[in-house]
Amino acid sequence: MAMKRTYQPSKTRRVRTHGFLVRMKSRGGRAVINARRAKGRKRLAV
Repeated sequence: MAMKRTYQPSKTRRVRTHGFLVRMKSRGGRAVINARRAKGRKRLAV
């Protein structure tokens, strides 16, 4: 039997851990969003 790949994507889990709302909850997360805004990122969060 072949080994499974390590990344088994799940949209729900992805959003709950790296989503915009999660980022906005903590001070550090807001810092991340602001840093990305300052850099001019097209996508701020997942």
